[in-house]
Amino acid sequence: MPDTGYKAGLEDVVAGTSDICFIDGKEGRLVYRGYNVVDLAERTSFEEVVYLLWNGELPNQEEYSKFVQLVTDNRELAKPVIDMIMSLPQDTLPMDALRTAVSLAGIYDPDGQDMSVDANHRKALRLVAQVPTMVAYFERHHQGKELVPPNSKLGLAENFLYMLHGTEAPQSHGHIFNTALVLHADHELNASTFSARVTAATLTDMYSSVTSAVGTLKGPLHGGANEQVMHMLEEIGDQEAVENWVVNALANKRKIMGFGHRVYRTEDPRATILRRLSKQLGEEAGTLKWYNMLREVERVIHQNKELYPNVDFFSGSVYASMGIPIEIFTPVFAIARTSGWTAHILEQYSNNRIIRPRAEYTGPTHKTFKPLKER
Repeated sequence: MPDTGYKAGLEDVVAGTSDICFIDGKEGRLVYRGYNVVDLAERTSFEEVVYLLWNGELPNQEEYSKFVQLVTDNRELAKPVIDMIMSLPQDTLPMDALRTAVSLAGIYDPDGQDMSVDANHRKALRLVAQVPTMVAYFERHHQGKELVPPNSKLGLAENFLYMLHGTEAPQSHGHIFNTALVLHADHELNASTFSARVTAATLTDMYSSVTSAVGTLKGPLHGGANEQVMHMLEEIGDQEAVENWVVNALANKRKIMGFGHRVYRTEDPRATILRRLSKQLGEEAGTLKWYNMLREVERVIHQNKELYPNVDFFSGSVYASMGIPIEIFTPVFAIARTSGWTAHILEQYSNNRIIRPRAEYTGPTHKTFKPLKER
């Protein structure tokens, strides 16, 4: 069999070009359209970053005001989508609910199957505006609480927390959640984004492409990792038990989520920011339990495996400190990443070629056929 250049998991294989996101794995830098995410994270609104991802440059004041108004005006869901969310069984998984809601929303989008550039931008805008509503409505319904409609006076990050809790969040929570959304907005050809681009490359509609992405994000090796980090902390119990638990887990070859990355060879820059935010929220709440446990896990892992934390390691504690239930951590990831998915879908449409790789065949090639009666 000739050398085909095959790499398991397509590791380090370049599958396309993009102007949207650059990961400098050697230096630990994440860049959106030329801007370092460290500069964007706490100095821009999530809406500014969405505009940047779609348009290639940050908006001026007039562009920003108009864009924010469009996002705000498109937050509410079509009634059939709300009815579907309200009819779901109590044991429905949040990501299953989101996947279904995104798919159904496509049927009621007024631009439907219009594949013009303007129509696709409008669909992208509705998705960014409505995915937070889908997540908040599902969680309120799941908790047996009344739905809280969108608040047009609040930005996207603050509005989600308001719809989730029924009251306006502290200013620091709104700012920190906005930062978390910016940090999760895009990450080049991660699994869900690649899934979205493969789907879009067939020239199907944007809702089909985002539905593919949501289904991909659901997996515990992608969007579900921060949930697993929090479940790990709950299982460990307290800081004093961390070292023995981690050492035993490593000895038993148990996978510890939140460490290592396919691209970064140093610390994930998003983890650096989220570590600080985790401590800040813990101090505001009067308890550093989760933060201290995470730092201890981090110390033991680095001592034994020389691995650095990734974005998932501290993000769960940040969300938990703001009262976001663990079960919707992955849908919250989707709220942010919808901006990146749609940016990549728009880019794919703009210069499309169907994505059709080859497989390295490893089976037999010259079997002798026998008719049914002779087998």
